[in-house]
Amino acid sequence: MVDQYVVPNSLSPPLKMYCEPRRWLGSRDHSRYICKIHYRSPIERRLYWRFSCRLWPFHRTDPCESCKTRSQHIGIGYDAYRRRDSLASCDILLAAGAKQIVFKYCSTFDSTAKGNIGPVADALLERLGARRAIVCPALPDNGRTVYQGRLFVGATPLSESSMKDHPLTPMRDSSVVRLLQRQTPHKVTLMPLSIVREGAASVSDAMEKAEAAGYRYVVADAICNGDLETLGAALASERFITGGSGIALALPKNFQSVGLLASIAAGSRFSAPFGRGAILAGSCSSMTLSQIEAARAGGIPALSIDPVALAQDGIDVETIADWAVDQDCNKPILVYSSAAPETVARAQERIGSGLASIVVERALTQLAGALVSRGFSRLIVAGGETSGAVVQGLGISVLAIGPEIDPGVPWTRVLAGPNIVLALKSGNFGSVEFFAKAMRLLDGS
Repeated sequence: MVDQYVVPNSLSPPLKMYCEPRRWLGSRDHSRYICKIHYRSPIERRLYWRFSCRLWPFHRTDPCESCKTRSQHIGIGYDAYRRRDSLASCDILLAAGAKQIVFKYCSTFDSTAKGNIGPVADALLERLGARRAIVCPALPDNGRTVYQGRLFVGATPLSESSMKDHPLTPMRDSSVVRLLQRQTPHKVTLMPLSIVREGAASVSDAMEKAEAAGYRYVVADAICNGDLETLGAALASERFITGGSGIALALPKNFQSVGLLASIAAGSRFSAPFGRGAILAGSCSSMTLSQIEAARAGGIPALSIDPVALAQDGIDVETIADWAVDQDCNKPILVYSSAAPETVARAQERIGSGLASIVVERALTQLAGALVSRGFSRLIVAGGETSGAVVQGLGISVLAIGPEIDPGVPWTRVLAGPNIVLALKSGNFGSVEFFAKAMRLLDGS
């Protein structure tokens, strides 16, 4: 995936910054941080998104743009495809004048021993001629912190969190240093919190010393937003940065300090089109499972779909869509494939993890189209891969980011595509009552 942000500047050409997130949601998260943290106003933030490496036109009047490609976790030659696609996208954005390259990945460092974080970072590092890169997946706003090189989800080490049972990338080690070292031939070291807390100058000095000692990647501790701001200030002149969306916290200050960022007036008030609500859940994360249970307990009509049945018999989209229409029009409907880890494991044993993922994404994407055609205009999608598939399936190319529902999850309004609003949620993001809370927020808009 590729993001490019173009920040307008009245004194010079727009600042272009490249970001390569593993999931589609990374695009939205990075744009949200760059705009929200700097402007602190309800400006309209636009994401320009394409499933190709062709250059999307950049608009000088838009505060933040994202141009991206997307590929799947599965399939033959995936790692090679990922590197090729990343390099092609990077070349296009460099040709457009990119000044700083940000490789954005999930705040839980979702990957396996083969990648894809390490291979993509290596490829970009070489293409850019960069000598080193920071590595920091921390996102304190959502409880993702790094201490002594170990990644925590709240107070729980990553390897003991629900991510240990992720159906595609089970995370069984909490050490970011070890996780990355398995994926790259380059040396990886740690920058402890004590160095970060000494300030930006100490961070810069530590980066220089690490490079002199032969290290190409430096995993940095960060347990609060202040730590991320310190890292960002120290990275102002770095050609290549890697991290979670939180690493974008301090970047606007860097751009402003060199005259590349101008102030922007507040945009129009966010509004949602009239219509019914629907929730489509493909994530099997523990938080999504809790959110589904809360929705069902709250009286939201719900229907479960089985990946094995989908693989064997397909999906009768029209029947499910008709069921949705027949439910109470004053309540959203919920259709989900989410299940407990043991249920997911059994399904994967029967049809394979790759096929299970494909059939679920395809079914929910087809269902989204059928629902939109029946007047459902307020959609929540749970799961990063599911979100990407649904957005692509609906032919959406431009989104404006709206009000935040929970940390890391805003409503978005489609600017190019069907007249709908979307909330695209990473599996473990959001509170237990997220679904109902999101719909209430629209009712108050």
